[in-house]
Amino acid sequence: MAQAELSCFDERCGARYGITEVLYNCTKCGGLLEVRYCGDGYDPAALRRLFRERRMSQASLDASGVWRYRELFPFLDDYKHVVTLREGNTPLLEAPRAAEYGRLDRLAFKHQGFNPTGSFKDNGMTCGVAQARRLGMRRVACVSTGNTSASMAAYAAAAGLEALIFLPHGQISFGKLAQALEYGARTLEVEANFDQILALVRALAARLGIYLLNSVNPFRIEGQKSIILEMLDQRDWRAPDWIVLPGGNLGNTSAFGKALREAREAGLIDSMPRLAVVQAEGAAPFYEFVARGGEFQAVEKPATLATAIRIGDPVSWPKALHEIRSTGGTVEKVSEQEIADAKAQIGRSGIGCEPASAATLAGIRKLTARGVMDRGADVVAVLTGNLLKDPDYIYRYHTGELEAPDGTKIRSSFGNRPVVVPNDPDRIAELLR
Repeated sequence: MAQAELSCFDERCGARYGITEVLYNCTKCGGLLEVRYCGDGYDPAALRRLFRERRMSQASLDASGVWRYRELFPFLDDYKHVVTLREGNTPLLEAPRAAEYGRLDRLAFKHQGFNPTGSFKDNGMTCGVAQARRLGMRRVACVSTGNTSASMAAYAAAAGLEALIFLPHGQISFGKLAQALEYGARTLEVEANFDQILALVRALAARLGIYLLNSVNPFRIEGQKSIILEMLDQRDWRAPDWIVLPGGNLGNTSAFGKALREAREAGLIDSMPRLAVVQAEGAAPFYEFVARGGEFQAVEKPATLATAIRIGDPVSWPKALHEIRSTGGTVEKVSEQEIADAKAQIGRSGIGCEPASAATLAGIRKLTARGVMDRGADVVAVLTGNLLKDPDYIYRYHTGELEAPDGTKIRSSFGNRPVVVPNDPDRIAELLR
């Protein structure tokens, strides 16, 4: 069996720690931590066969679209710690109309909104909660703009743990807040932004013995690797040319790159896709850093209606930078108007998503226009959240009432306003003609 350990992501430091130490950063240099494994090599053909056979199994671990791939993140010594809600198992959807809008011949969406709580967070949360139970923790906490809180609340409830959620006051959609409340989490709305609250909660976690389940937790990243593993499995292990994803705290960028590196090392894929990260203009510190160089500068007051990526100081940026560079990838930013229009076009493909997810298509449209991405490229875009996460946004866009954070009116370019009609069949028939 492979041996697991925590290792400093900064190779210049190289500090190593036991897999059961409660750490989120290196105690020597302050860098991010990563779960690493050592042991015998893999038989890729046997692994592919095993993963495919498990799709037919009714065993709870095999029925999970995360734990089905457990050989590729063997950090647990006993799987009794796992709590699963049959997370993962999300579809890969062809979207010809969205492809046309993005100036591509073909485009597929890996839709994480089909998860139990409606976002990709479930893939990572099942692993984070499993580690919390292994460590004997009774309380777990997160800072969230919405999706993390919904996911952690559900998995904590299923695991019998107390969930503590810290939110920026007034900066969460009711669709997401409702989930946290329904699953019984103790919810605190703090009068500060996400980044300020994260610093606060990290101090509280150390003082009160609470296990932190934000993306700085390396076990969350291990679970989020399964998004890529399942997508590759669905494609019979043929890697696409590009994988496009929204960029907020950049945990997914870190997880996706790690999954691709480890899949290639295991012999499961022959080539590395390029990663393209797309941020909202009002919360784009990673884009600015990659584009201009110099030192990483946080955005003090991030502003975007795409609340899931409203992050001004993403903790995972060093890992994300490594993955972008190692895959020959790129980073793009898009406006509120571009996100809103792309979201409407995804909807016209019969596929719904939350605003942050639509940043992917908006980014693709810009990347193809600039020639960074070829029209004939094989592209998979990841939709991170469900359509119903932010229904108010949708209604306001289609009725021409949506405004950007700075008060600028967002054009209803592809609006679909409801029409009020009388209770009169002749009048309605005339209208429909």
